[in-house]
Amino acid sequence: MKTKVLLAIVALSYAPLVVAGDEAAYPKEKIAAFVVEKLDLTSLPSALRPKKEKGKKTFADYGFTVQTVDESEAVLEAAGGVRRLAIKVLDQKSSGIYVCVAEPGENRGSAKTQSVILLKRKDASALLKGRESFREFTACPVVDGSDSTSNSYGD
Repeated sequence: MKTKVLLAIVALSYAPLVVAGDEAAYPKEKIAAFVVEKLDLTSLPSALRPKKEKGKKTFADYGFTVQTVDESEAVLEAAGGVRRLAIKVLDQKSSGIYVCVAEPGENRGSAKTQSVILLKRKDASALLKGRESFREFTACPVVDGSDSTSNSYGD
């Protein structure tokens, strides 16, 4: 009986460390820069990601350059200016980061395509993986550049 109580006390004493470890997986400041550095582009919906190339995953791998970045927003441009992507951090929780990823339209006021993406990673050294979120934000209404319907994976 004493052993069970001792084990319970030990387990409870380590619980705050385990929870704190999960929360430390995402930064509290410069979140947009973190997303730009750690996002696995191959996990984005097909309308927003570049064409998959072997061995390439991040913005840097694909040759994107940062045009602007602040605490919660970033604008990136592909080599030669053929494509621009805008990222806006909408919400951050210990379970992940909600971002709005958009491809700006020709007339700067609207987006060709944009979607709310939930970014998560398995551990502190892993890249952020994204999936479309069903959560809605007024700052990021769904805009789909195609006339066809798409599933939750953007395919």
